[in-house]
Amino acid sequence: MNPLDIIAEFYDLGSKSYRILVKHGRQVADKAVEAAMNVSHLEPNLNFIKEAAMLHDIGIFETDSPELGCTGKHPYVSHGFLGRKILDNIGLPLHGLVCERHVGVGISAEEIRRYHLPLPQRDMVPISIEEQIICYADKFYSKNGKTDGDEKSMEDILNALHRYGPEKAARFQSWIRLFEGH
Repeated sequence: MNPLDIIAEFYDLGSKSYRILVKHGRQVADKAVEAAMNVSHLEPNLNFIKEAAMLHDIGIFETDSPELGCTGKHPYVSHGFLGRKILDNIGLPLHGLVCERHVGVGISAEEIRRYHLPLPQRDMVPISIEEQIICYADKFYSKNGKTDGDEKSMEDILNALHRYGPEKAARFQSWIRLFEGH
């Protein structure tokens, strides 16, 4: 399975959204493989990580995100569960779970209810080691269409996550210890 072939089914190859999605996917895939190597004793599936990292944001085209070249009707927070629907429909349910569970550092059903998020009311938190690795790696790169894709510092990531609650930053810190050996 070639993730670029799947992306090409939903994106125009010359579009801004395609360029942003593929660049971001490659950055996340590279960072995820690096993190996976640090937990080789957990036997993460590297091929799956590479594929799922490339596809984790496939749902962005369905969001109203003009800065990404996307003109869909859904809010950006929905891109994960929308990506899951896309990948489920083409027979890639495990890749779809990565899409759904990577947003933020995961969103619980309780948070979806509490904040009235436009998402199905179910836990969307990374569970498998591969899901956690991709979610972790994703936090290092923005895809806002403006930055040149420089890797964010752990401090910047943690500061951003603190806005959503100390438990979000704590989850990321646990991943730092696991995937970086700190």
